[in-house]
Amino acid sequence: MRKAFISPSKYVQGEGELNNLGNYVKLFGSTALVIGHKDDVARVNDKLESTQKNYGVKLCYGGFSGECSREEIAKLTAIAKEKDCQCIIGLGGGKAIDTAKCVANSQKPVIIVPTIAATDAPTSSSAVLYHTDGSFDDYAYFKSNPNVVLVDTEVIAKAPVRFLVSGMGDALSTYFEARACAQSYAKVNAGGQCGGAVGTKAALALAELCYGTLLEDGYKAKLACEGKVVTKALENIVEANILLSGLGFESGGLAAAHAIHDGFTVVEEAHKFYHGEKVAFGTIAQLVLENAPSEEIEEVIDFCKLVGLPTCLRDFGIKELSREKLMEVANKACIPEESVHNMPFKVSAEDVAAAILAADKLGA
Repeated sequence: MRKAFISPSKYVQGEGELNNLGNYVKLFGSTALVIGHKDDVARVNDKLESTQKNYGVKLCYGGFSGECSREEIAKLTAIAKEKDCQCIIGLGGGKAIDTAKCVANSQKPVIIVPTIAATDAPTSSSAVLYHTDGSFDDYAYFKSNPNVVLVDTEVIAKAPVRFLVSGMGDALSTYFEARACAQSYAKVNAGGQCGGAVGTKAALALAELCYGTLLEDGYKAKLACEGKVVTKALENIVEANILLSGLGFESGGLAAAHAIHDGFTVVEEAHKFYHGEKVAFGTIAQLVLENAPSEEIEEVIDFCKLVGLPTCLRDFGIKELSREKLMEVANKACIPEESVHNMPFKVSAEDVAAAILAADKLGA
């Protein structure tokens, strides 16, 4: 049986680490294109200016619309070529990070600098593409993981707490999806194009550690972020949200939770909610789908309520989900290429629709 495990070349986390960004740019050249929303760039501009001066590198800025779309990728790729940038920096949240990976496209080194711990995108060799209207488009896969992932916990602690909580929602699914994939011997992203591979015991262990860390430190980390301070609990949750969840999903696999997230991208009310918030509800729906023990479902719902993650449709502002719209969500979650088919049993759109309704009742 072929197994595979992949990871970024270097992961560095700590207070003030963004001041050392220039050191990593110099590994690849002297000029880098920074892809990040103007608000994220402004929030850390003093550190960016400092690292340019201290390390003698040049950071170029191409702007970022906020959507990881094919149009945006094409625009920024042209800018990187025009400015002769030797590496690409993805700075900000998941969509800026994914856009940077797409622009680099394994042809240029990429440095990922998350300013929030809202998703597990930073460490992965994949990206999620969206249409310009925010609806899900497709996944993109690359030959290698990011060269460097640089996480400044001081910056993350000062970001709105909702981002950290959303990251916990994304991380929450990691163990349950990896467990499902292990049971079904599903192929994982780490297998690449060489006939595929299943996850390793290491990936499943990291995914389980991720879940345990959330339960142990999630609420304490939320409180620390509300106070804009870095504590051990916050450091642990940042690692869980970014590193443990990232390695766990990519080498352990995705299943129903993320597919249900993708399904909800067709619901207008859900557009204003973050990736991890929708994944959290998708996790509850997955547990219902597989008829997990009641104690486990209750533990997950209790955790979500404790930290402030959605547990029912009302939490998304969905007062009523028509049968037609529900089936649209379920059908999108069950398209042939979706990860719902990594579950250890056959799943239909009707099954997903039923799980969503039952999860809504349990989480209300």
